[in-house]
Amino acid sequence: QQGSDVQGDDEDDGAVDRSQGATRAISSYIDPGLNWEDVPWLKKITSMKVLLKGVQCGEDAVEAFKAGLAGCVLSNHGGRQLDTCRPGIEVLPEVMEALKEAGATKENFAVFIDGGVRRGGDIFKAVALGAQACGVGRPVLYSLASYGQNGIVRMVHMLQDELQMVMRLAGTPNIPSITEKHVITTNLADHIVPLPVDNLTMKTYQGLEPAAKL
Repeated sequence: QQGSDVQGDDEDDGAVDRSQGATRAISSYIDPGLNWEDVPWLKKITSMKVLLKGVQCGEDAVEAFKAGLAGCVLSNHGGRQLDTCRPGIEVLPEVMEALKEAGATKENFAVFIDGGVRRGGDIFKAVALGAQACGVGRPVLYSLASYGQNGIVRMVHMLQDELQMVMRLAGTPNIPSITEKHVITTNLADHIVPLPVDNLTMKTYQGLEPAAKL
């Protein structure tokens, strides 16, 4: 059997309910009663480091630090669960400033981001703003679906090559040399990106106009 036919009989057996959409199925796993009081229990039942994912503001990052968590992941979960939420890299400067004021360091509290990472330059920006690592979601899915395991390997190599090129052009020979001074965040919250203007075409030359109206 191939593809989706492999699990074609499980619905008949009652093992899987496919009458609902993917969004509702995923949402059924989210416990609305989960809160900060559950953090001690989560830390107690595992010897692994516990990270808090889905942080969208500096206050929650500080709360996670004070709760004794090992770090947090700045994420809007792909922008699907709650539309118009800020992406992780946009929240990052606010979070790093709040954590600094709270006394957190990279050694005792790790900050990660995910969402929107498509190029090596995106990784460079995140590291410059304080992230210790980036999560990559859709590129992995696209690579896997198109080319299998080899596609994922190629995707990772492309990100690595692009990151190294950006580091060379920015004069940063290693990761520690990447700092916030390498990124301009003036208009980050406004979503305004200044674009170059071709003054020669726009102002010097006379624009072409039709000889007659049709």
